[in-house]
Amino acid sequence: MEKYPIVAGNWKMHKTTTEGKSFVEETINMLLDIEKVTIIFGPPFTALFDLDVKTPFFLGAQNCHWESHGAFTGEISTDMLVDCGVHYVIIGHSERRHVFHESDDWINRKVHAVLNAGMTPILCIGEKLEDRESDNTQSVLSSQLIEGLKGIDSLENIVLAYEPVWAIGTGITASVGQVNDTHNVIRQELKVVFSDSESETVPILYGGSVNPGNATELISVDGVDGFLIGGASLTSEPFTEIARQVEQHMKEKS
Repeated sequence: MEKYPIVAGNWKMHKTTTEGKSFVEETINMLLDIEKVTIIFGPPFTALFDLDVKTPFFLGAQNCHWESHGAFTGEISTDMLVDCGVHYVIIGHSERRHVFHESDDWINRKVHAVLNAGMTPILCIGEKLEDRESDNTQSVLSSQLIEGLKGIDSLENIVLAYEPVWAIGTGITASVGQVNDTHNVIRQELKVVFSDSESETVPILYGGSVNPGNATELISVDGVDGFLIGGASLTSEPFTEIARQVEQHMKEKS
């Protein structure tokens, strides 16, 4: 089955249940003719309930716990997400890593839990500005990949998202050259553990101040398989415009 590029919206801590439902309905109505793009909505937990989405639209959660149940106040299990119709779970976002201090071990446990529940993890990796300036981007990404995918035998049901921390919510976007080089580095690092074919075909999304003004240029970069979008995913017009630009790129390629 052909894999289409992904346009995923991470709402972060925005939108009530009512606002989220209205937004999803409006966005779907604006994209009724979309064919060659997988669209993922990533609401907060409270807004996941009772959202009616069908292919090519899917629900994604922003996080989860690795245990199926237990005395973990404030946490959400994969079973709870599956019951809400979730297909994708964002794991290891930079805010989880750097604001909430999630370790690579925790992130790896979550990746396994999501896969075991029959969902697809979107594993986020990315370097800080000081890492890039000190020429440590490759070592940081390599470590995050190796630790995050420890014990994983296949990339078949994995999605990766490269998000340079210095470009998230800052209005700064990595240059086309930087994105191209880094995505190539990621694929080369994957080949150390996984097969060449899987390393070449695993979807790698780009995230970091993606908007309608740069989406066409970024989706044209070799090795970019879609986007994980923050701010531009919170209103229908820019989000749908990005999705249409991605689909137009697919049509021009075919």
